[in-house]
Amino acid sequence: MTEVIADLEILDQQEEKQEESCGVRVSKEGSNDQARKLYIESYGCQMNFSDSEIVTSILEKEGYDTTSSFEKADVILLNTCSIREKAELTVRKRLTQFNKIKADKPEITIGVLGCMAERLKSKLLDEEKIVDLVVGPDAYRDLPNLVKQAEDGHKGVNTFLSREETYADISPVRLNSNGVTAFISIMRGCDNMCSFCVVPFTRGRERSRDPHSIVKEAQDLFDKGYREVTLLGQNVDSYKWSDEENNKARLEKQGINEVVNFANLIEMVAKVSPDLRVRFSTSHPKDITDEVLHTMKKFENICKYIHLPAQSGNSRVLELMNRTYDRDWYINRVDAIRDILGEDCGISSDMIAGFCTETEEEHQDTLTLMDYVKYDFSYMFFYSERPGTLAAKKYEDDIPLEVKKKRLQEIIAKQQDLSLERNKRDIGKTFKVLIEGYSKRSKADMQGRNSANKVVIFKNNDFQKGQYINVRVNDCTAATLFGEVVA
Repeated sequence: MTEVIADLEILDQQEEKQEESCGVRVSKEGSNDQARKLYIESYGCQMNFSDSEIVTSILEKEGYDTTSSFEKADVILLNTCSIREKAELTVRKRLTQFNKIKADKPEITIGVLGCMAERLKSKLLDEEKIVDLVVGPDAYRDLPNLVKQAEDGHKGVNTFLSREETYADISPVRLNSNGVTAFISIMRGCDNMCSFCVVPFTRGRERSRDPHSIVKEAQDLFDKGYREVTLLGQNVDSYKWSDEENNKARLEKQGINEVVNFANLIEMVAKVSPDLRVRFSTSHPKDITDEVLHTMKKFENICKYIHLPAQSGNSRVLELMNRTYDRDWYINRVDAIRDILGEDCGISSDMIAGFCTETEEEHQDTLTLMDYVKYDFSYMFFYSERPGTLAAKKYEDDIPLEVKKKRLQEIIAKQQDLSLERNKRDIGKTFKVLIEGYSKRSKADMQGRNSANKVVIFKNNDFQKGQYINVRVNDCTAATLFGEVVA
């Protein structure tokens, strides 16, 4: 019984971590008391958080300022996620909480944005009566018009998926910013069609943003004091852009050879300044190239950390997932990372426990892959069937929930051990750390991250955010490194 309780505690801790990494962010409190107020609540991935900054920029030009209190708002927007059922249920629960606001203040406009809006479209207006707007990820330029329609008493829907839209000309309003790190969206959509995933249906086909606009945004952030940018895309390694075409499928069909690829792009951004760190997410195992790895090695300011989702360690399950690689291919890419970038390069993953028809032996293959790679961190979930996906249409969700949870607990426990093992390797080593602010627990300590994306805690000796320091690690947990500043 004690072991069962311990397993459940591990599962609870993991769910808390997932909420932190894929959780909720709220718009900041603005300074213009005379402006109309926008409250925006963002759920899910970093792409959604980045999109909310674009939405804020669009509405700011219409005279809106943000608020962190929905009670003060003239417009409430929920930027939603559809990756798992739990994410959609959270949004629906939140909408019921806004019922009283709408009853007391009927003139308020409430809108649902993002992936859930794209998946359900106008059906959402029927299901959630208080919702006035339903706007998909490619239709944010239409928000000012839709808000005006709502104010005139007409509900609005725009879920058009574009093959070109990248919002390259819009300068995002940085929400919840620490003033040190920022996200830059480099592409939109996904062509991969993984059988478990709704993203291709909610975000459309892959298209890449003009690299010159990306470099300009990175330069602007550096000039404003930011010292780290993360380049965002559903599949950054498939970034391809040319003067003639930004849609990857059409670009490849036309046989255009003069392109800027992802290795070219990260080099362009790295050259903004040696003091600007460059990260990126997410990489797809089928697309990450040795060219990218050699570019990372060439530039000290391109961080040595790669998020490389495996999803499963078994080749048959990977085929059912339509991941387009097998276990051996994945191991080959991990070996290339270790050979080119070294053992200290951070590698993290996504893992799904209990996918359709997964056997116990195939689950064990996931655990052995984890042992081989020795991930620094993983995002871990049990399989949740999503309506409209290939898996929902073709496969029976036949693994009992208790089996899914048991397998997930084993994956989490394995990752806990690996994270601690990887962090213990760092004791005695000195790392260049970018200071991001105070430690969460005490202003007596500060925190930052090293190149491998590990959080490092150290004593606050009047250091400043955005400053680089050298920290020698003297202790660790599975999640954090602790050290002292050295000259």
